[in-house]
Amino acid sequence: MNGRISLDTNIVIRLFKNDPLITKKLVSSPIIYLPLPVVGELLFAAQNSHRKEENLRLYNEFVNTCNCLDITRETANFYSSVRLELKKKGRPIPENDVWIASICIEHNIPLVTGDTHFDNLDRLNVIKW
Repeated sequence: MNGRISLDTNIVIRLFKNDPLITKKLVSSPIIYLPLPVVGELLFAAQNSHRKEENLRLYNEFVNTCNCLDITRETANFYSSVRLELKKKGRPIPENDVWIASICIEHNIPLVTGDTHFDNLDRLNVIKW
């Protein structure tokens, strides 16, 4: 690993729930990336919470410390091949996760996640925490 990692939504949520494993590992990660669909999921979670204002502030502060990875035309090429790979395997995953995986594959950045369904993608470097 080259020190760069991308976080899935479930890892960020665990961070905000003070999971000691996540906190310890993120301290030693020099560069943290967030695919834009993760940012959207985090903002939705904050807006949908009982502590909307507090969570929006907290999530936005965290997002501002990370490098956000946008969706590009090239990402769309990766998306189509990732989705086709999963279809051929009979292993569909949630739509946002296809985009998240595609962004990470495009930029060659490992995805840190707790989700096992990413294991079905041959080109995605998955790190389980």
